[in-house]
Amino acid sequence: MSSMFGKPRASGERLPQSPLAECNVAILGCRGAGKSALTVKFLTKRFISEYDPNLEDTYASEELVDQQPVLLKVMDTADQDGPGNCERYLRWASAFLVVYSIDDRKSFEGCQHYLEVLALHARGCQRRCPVLLLGNKLDMEQYRQVPAAEGMSLASRFGCLFYEVSACQDFAGVQHVFHEAVREVRRQAEWSLPVQPLFITEERPCPPVATPVVLPTRHSLASCTFNTLSTVNYKEIPSVAQAKLVTVKSSRAQSKRKAPTLTLLKGFKIF
Repeated sequence: MSSMFGKPRASGERLPQSPLAECNVAILGCRGAGKSALTVKFLTKRFISEYDPNLEDTYASEELVDQQPVLLKVMDTADQDGPGNCERYLRWASAFLVVYSIDDRKSFEGCQHYLEVLALHARGCQRRCPVLLLGNKLDMEQYRQVPAAEGMSLASRFGCLFYEVSACQDFAGVQHVFHEAVREVRRQAEWSLPVQPLFITEERPCPPVATPVVLPTRHSLASCTFNTLSTVNYKEIPSVAQAKLVTVKSSRAQSKRKAPTLTLLKGFKIF
């Protein structure tokens, strides 16, 4: 059992010889957007307001998403001045959460740089990693600088999902976003499966060998022989999911002044 976050290890849920499917989620965004607060809220259901801005680490949690177990690994990144040294998470992650604060327009503008980097990376690789744009600090509505419509417009421009949540107030909304990232990874994996060809044949006995069709010679050209083949049809791949807005509010808010302090340890896994 983890003594840091108090999340017990699940017992008897899976056999050692049957490892869980893994999903790697990287949280990107400018400093102060609430990336660490979202990570800790998801892992512990607690809100802590102050963190070391230079701390970056990866945590793991066994989750049950749509009745299917998954080992969800979360990388809480700590970029100093926008996207830098991106290879460390571009090659690792299977999904991305790009976070900004609704009361800080500068953090919203910084998200555009992250989305551009991810779009450029997607063009250069064969696999597509889902991206979710997340407006954090919904509890600061009275100080909002970024309307929800702008967030939705930016998400639509880059073809990603859009949510607004509060790491301070609501655990269910934060959990839904992380679980939705897992669902998007699963959908992308299903779409990437090779499509089996569909052969259409007539309901009549087929000859043991293909019947050659000889075209008559014309203008002294040599005759050509073709073998008749069945028709192949391919399924149509679904279109990319459109941006949508999910706003989550809660009537109960935790007090920041009474929030306990937490020291994150590098290399620690949460179960």
